[in-house]
Amino acid sequence: MADAADPASPAPADPSASGAGARLPISAAAERLGTSPRMLRYRESLGLLPATKERPTGRGHRHRRFSEADLRTVAAGLELERAYDIAPGALAFALRMLAEPATLARVRAYGERLGRLAPPPARAMDFEKQKALRLLQQRSRDAR
Repeated sequence: MADAADPASPAPADPSASGAGARLPISAAAERLGTSPRMLRYRESLGLLPATKERPTGRGHRHRRFSEADLRTVAAGLELERAYDIAPGALAFALRMLAEPATLARVRAYGERLGRLAPPPARAMDFEKQKALRLLQQRSRDAR
């Protein structure tokens, strides 16, 4: 669990300062998370912020506001990036691989070609097929 002094951990809400459903503007959220509004917008463009259901205001602009749950989610992402020393783009791609089986398969195949990943274990039917082929080859050699 994150330490209270950790800048990625949102500070506990002050119940006397706001209502139960209070939401913070991006500048206040960035300050609480120890980052900048620009970085939060970048993370949003990568799909690393929780989806918002807020409707556009004014001239169609949507001014994102962050709930306590949003802050905890973003803080968890920041902690993953620190723990594994990865950039936000790498975390976004990891999430994409988990969500898209075809992408995961292509990355796995590349890892196998590099020799960094072992091929998946053979299935039982593959083993039986190989066994039958070996027996047939042995019989054909013995028949010669």
